[in-house]
Amino acid sequence: MLVHGGDIYRQDVELDFSVNGNPCGMPAGVKEALHRAVDQCWHYPDPETEELRAKLAERLQVSKENLLVGNGASELFPAIVRAIAPRKTVIPVPSFGGYEYAVSARTGDNFYYPLREEKGFALTEEILSVLDDQTELLFLAQPNNPVGNLIGEPLLKLVLDYCLEKGIRVVLDECFLALCPEGEARSFVHRLPAYPNVLVVRAFTKTFAMPGVRLGYVVCSDTELLTRVRRQLAEWNVSIPAQAAGIAALEEKAYLKESVGQIRLWREQLAAGLEALGFQVYFGEANFVFFRWEQELKRGSEQNPVQSYLYRALLERKILIRDCSNYRGLGAGYYRAAVRTKEENGRLLQALQEIVQEIV
Repeated sequence: MLVHGGDIYRQDVELDFSVNGNPCGMPAGVKEALHRAVDQCWHYPDPETEELRAKLAERLQVSKENLLVGNGASELFPAIVRAIAPRKTVIPVPSFGGYEYAVSARTGDNFYYPLREEKGFALTEEILSVLDDQTELLFLAQPNNPVGNLIGEPLLKLVLDYCLEKGIRVVLDECFLALCPEGEARSFVHRLPAYPNVLVVRAFTKTFAMPGVRLGYVVCSDTELLTRVRRQLAEWNVSIPAQAAGIAALEEKAYLKESVGQIRLWREQLAAGLEALGFQVYFGEANFVFFRWEQELKRGSEQNPVQSYLYRALLERKILIRDCSNYRGLGAGYYRAAVRTKEENGRLLQALQEIVQEIV
């Protein structure tokens, strides 16, 4: 079973730091649109998501023919893999487990390229050495999850140019990019006409704090490939409330800019607090913080070798974080915490201080 964060349904949780949403909350206009959409739910939803794609195309300055909307990015990743049916897929790890899940149903060769901790789990030019003649698909996260670091523009261009030359298709996951400083300016969407091999996947889920609505999209200049991906999706896969929420979200002009500034401040405060408590914090720019606790190796093996000590200690205090020990390429002692409000981050840091003091 694929394990993600957000399992508040089988545990007693008051504060959920395991899901990386926008801590500023869902915009009021989106909530209102969801309420209004209820009265339309006796209709089938538009299977072509026409109005939403038109609004999205206007916002992104692309053709709506280059857009495909899905029931969250997690629906789109497997659909892309099925449409391409790659002989060999390369996935840098640690990274989002949804990529591995997407390729798990294919019979092709899957190669997991290890990102080195001494390099801060950052992608380097060395990735080119594993992109051989058998490689037909590469997954890249911008920013990476769980680390939160971004691929620098020169390196990203180098890798994508190489893949274009070799005929390798690339899924570029930008689901968290809009919440990073200057994230919209860093998006690769506007370069896609020159890169028909690249599919950029993004999500309303994280950006507008609406994971329960399920809404994502893919942008690609290869319309024939998009058609093939569409054939892998169910009919009416995007509900009327989801389409209405997306349309309303695109009307929010100031929300995103204000969110990015607020997240940056709260992230810096959370990262500084973790470091002050002795945790090793890895560099990142996303709306979550990736850190390591050296004491976990001792406490985890003493108490429960399967379930992480820090995770359980926080859960006893009704706080949920993401235990990253099940990420490919990681192990015990690695954690990810979403950036939340100043008050909520303070409650997490206070709980962590108590736990650290208990074992000193």
